[in-house]
Amino acid sequence: MAAYDKEKYDSDTAVPASPIGDIESGETDKLHRALKGRHMQMIAIGGSIGAGLFVGSGSALSSGGPGSLVIDFLIIGFMLLLTVNAMGELAAIYPVAGSFYNYSIRFIDPAWGFAMGWNYAMNWLIVLPFELTTAGITIAFWTDPNDTGTPSISVGVWITIFLVMVTAINFFGVKGYGEVEFVLGLIKVIAIIGFIILGIIIDCGGVPTDTRGYIGAKYWHNPGAFRNGFKGFCSVFVTASFAFGGTELVGLAAAEADNPRKTIPKATKQVFWRISLFYVISLFLLGLIVPSDNDSLSSASGGNTRYSPFVLSFRLAGIKVLPSIFNAVITLSVISVANSCTFASTRTVQALCARGMGPSWGAKVDKKGRPWVILIVALLFGCLAYINLASSGGEVFTWLLSISGLSNFFTWGSICFAHIQFRRVWKMNGRTVDELPFAAMFGTIGSWIGLGLNILCLIAQFYVALFPIGGKPDAKAFFESYLAAPIVILFFVGYKLYYRQWSLGVDLKAINVDEGRREIDLVAFNEEMAAERAEKASWPAWKRYWDFWF
Repeated sequence: MAAYDKEKYDSDTAVPASPIGDIESGETDKLHRALKGRHMQMIAIGGSIGAGLFVGSGSALSSGGPGSLVIDFLIIGFMLLLTVNAMGELAAIYPVAGSFYNYSIRFIDPAWGFAMGWNYAMNWLIVLPFELTTAGITIAFWTDPNDTGTPSISVGVWITIFLVMVTAINFFGVKGYGEVEFVLGLIKVIAIIGFIILGIIIDCGGVPTDTRGYIGAKYWHNPGAFRNGFKGFCSVFVTASFAFGGTELVGLAAAEADNPRKTIPKATKQVFWRISLFYVISLFLLGLIVPSDNDSLSSASGGNTRYSPFVLSFRLAGIKVLPSIFNAVITLSVISVANSCTFASTRTVQALCARGMGPSWGAKVDKKGRPWVILIVALLFGCLAYINLASSGGEVFTWLLSISGLSNFFTWGSICFAHIQFRRVWKMNGRTVDELPFAAMFGTIGSWIGLGLNILCLIAQFYVALFPIGGKPDAKAFFESYLAAPIVILFFVGYKLYYRQWSLGVDLKAINVDEGRREIDLVAFNEEMAAERAEKASWPAWKRYWDFWF
């Protein structure tokens, strides 16, 4: 833990030049500050949009119906809006490597932070081979157009190609990650906006090749807005959490942002528009133009993009070119998420190792700011994708993925509670909200609501895991869905036993709230913040509202 005590931060307004690049001065990890505002905003808007939205939403539509799909995504989206705001406040004032677990260690409990750090890292390490496999399977849309199960080019070939691509991207360090995410994120944004426009035209009967004519809300009445009752409603939460997974990446990237005080708040506010525009509106339109009882939807999972509700909507409308174009977008989106998997896992594990919560060799970073040892380990994890090529590979991979099944809820809930604890410490030290670089839009009330919603989602998933749709209670099925919970508990208890720390929580009075801040001259910083607030107070009402939401 000594490495953490050595952390010092330069001013975020005037970072000194370095012969080897812009780095975190005084840290053992030396991560470069190469992410600009445009990178951070695109990571926030489109960084994790992938198969969860484009493909997984199909099975969710089938199991829960269009009503459950929209309501559940709204609930998870609102929860994420609150969570990301809490994270944005913490990341703006403490832009440290491995931000999520660091906040848990500092404000909740070191053992819980240890469990959250490795839980988060394992999640992304395991999702990487899944995304590589998914990307390979998406190509079968062209190499196996009749869905015979034997594509003309083996999925293993495409896994290799995409793994090499991810490796090449990471060769360029954090700047390579940022530029690739910016380009691929822009493609995803354009594709979804295009779908929304076309979806409205299809629903209004404006496509000449669509024999259905005007559709309106027909499918909300027949086959209906909800399917499989309360179980169907609860089951959609899992798909929604997977689709929203990675929204918190903007906080993890804070340590490598050139000016987190400016870029984090803007990126955080973009999450609202991502949720409302890209998820809720697009999924609402899907429910209008794709019937939830379509047989193809039940097969929509992983890389089965031919069953993607987005692709299916074009086919139902009789549009011949767009299914291939959108499948290409899905392929690029999955590669983008695979790229994010590598970034998230390497930065988290490297930060854990730098703090003494992992092997010391894992903390090594080269002159270009790449955690090269952990990067090699993460890319080797990508080779697990080849397991799917074996006859029993699917079974093995299902158990691997079950480790990460609930990871997002634990991470998001911990962020909310860490923010609540931070505000308590901040107040105990006589500080006010006005002294924060960025204050969460909904304060601690938002974090309490976010924490409560995370707990409710865990309960809903427990219910569905115990009583699956169309089946009876089954131990195997339960642990395939809920294995992440006992693993988190194992990490937590293991830490307590190893370090013989029998107390729960941390002594909030002993926390130094200025430790870990990037600003050196706090007086000058507070004066700058006061000047900014005075300037904003003079703005007209419309400009203040614009600044609040954008």
